[in-house]
Amino acid sequence: MSARAPLALPVPPWSLAVTAMLSVQLGSALSVGLIDTVEPAGTAWLRLSMGAIVFLILARPPLRSLRRPDVPAILCLGIATGVMTISFLAAIERIPLGTAVAIEFLGPLTVAAARSRTARALTWPGLALLGVVLLTEPWQGAVDFAGIGFAAIAGAGWGGYILLTQHAGNRFTGIQSLSMTIPIAAVTAAIVGIPQASGHLSLGVIVAAAGLALLLPVIPFALEMLALRRMTATSFGTLMAVEPALGLLLGLLVLSQLPSIVQIVGILLVVLAGAASQPGGRRANIIHDDPVFETGLA
Repeated sequence: MSARAPLALPVPPWSLAVTAMLSVQLGSALSVGLIDTVEPAGTAWLRLSMGAIVFLILARPPLRSLRRPDVPAILCLGIATGVMTISFLAAIERIPLGTAVAIEFLGPLTVAAARSRTARALTWPGLALLGVVLLTEPWQGAVDFAGIGFAAIAGAGWGGYILLTQHAGNRFTGIQSLSMTIPIAAVTAAIVGIPQASGHLSLGVIVAAAGLALLLPVIPFALEMLALRRMTATSFGTLMAVEPALGLLLGLLVLSQLPSIVQIVGILLVVLAGAASQPGGRRANIIHDDPVFETGLA
């Protein structure tokens, strides 16, 4: 059977990828209002549950195709997604969105460097870390260590998600994988999320959670899947380096989080490190023609 031809869309693929990233960051920024009502884990549980319903409608989980070695990877992938989502939402409750995205970005950047066979690749996580220091401005004496810690946990979760995605992506299509992993993530988030959300649920809260689930992960996944069929993995990975800057921009526009000049320099260092890491550490076999959504479900 011949390979499927890329969809003939009237827009360039990079615009689909940028729109997906904007959807991710807009969904994160708008989640802050829901966090105030049902707290971070409650928001994660509601958003992941709504997303799980959508993916279960789009695709039936291929449970009959599961082999015994697949089960631990699928379970860990779902758990990593749940932990990553809760941690990131807990981070943006405490620190600016752009800072949280930059810290989280250290996860996949470190994975890319560790998988590279060149010593030069280790330079880029260091450069990004310098950017994060400028973003957090510890010399100001008002560092939120809890917020930074939650963002770091989200970054570790993102790194683990990328590694686990390889196995799932080699066995199942993107939609099929998400139809299994997002429900597991929702159950993971429910352990803490249900107690946090208890007593605060209303029709308005549920509708808001459904809208946020469309912004992240449903719409970004669809757009990225289309973009990746017309872009190389390296091109896509380089473009993804812009995401911390988009987080800073959405934090300014939606949450009125005004960065200092030093923080702007910091975010530029993170973006530079992400873009420069791609030629020597491309995310081959992680992002491919029919991907599992790996750009961050937070």
